[in-house]
Parts: sequence; structure tokens; C-alpha cells
Amino acid sequence: MPKINIAIDGHSSCGKSTIAKALAKALNYTYIDSGSMYRAVTLYAIKNNMAEFEKIKEDELLNSLPKIKIGFTKKNGQQH
Repeated sequence: MPKINIAIDGHSSCGKSTIAKALAKALNYTYIDSGSMYRAVTLYAIKNNMAEFEKIKEDELLNSLPKIKIGFTKKNGQQH
């Protein structure tokens, strides 16, 4: 059976990550935490002075996107 991409949508704190991690493990898929990716880009913006009065300097951030590298690794069976 070919592998497919599975997306799970829902309200915050409703168990999406818990279900996604269990499903990925059961199917031997890679779990991608998109929330962590958004937080990583936000942290990059903050550390690079692109956040001003709770607003992101969107043009600067968009121009910086090619420089941002986000990766996932497994250590001791856990994704980081």
C-alpha cells in the first residue's frame, strides 16, 4: 500500500497531537508537528528583531524564509 499524507484538524487541546503521534507510530509514518514549525518561525522573527509591538514585520520575515531551516530528528525513539 502506498503511503499517504494524513492531516488532522481541530480545536486547540482536543487531542490532535496525541492521536497523530499514535497513528504515525502504528502506521510507521513520520509525525510532523506543524505547530512547532510555526513556533520556530515566530522565535526566529523575535530573535531577529522582526517583532514590533506584538506585530511581525511581514515583509522582512517573508524575505528571510529561505534562510530558515527547520528539521526533525529522532533520538531514543522520540521526535525532536
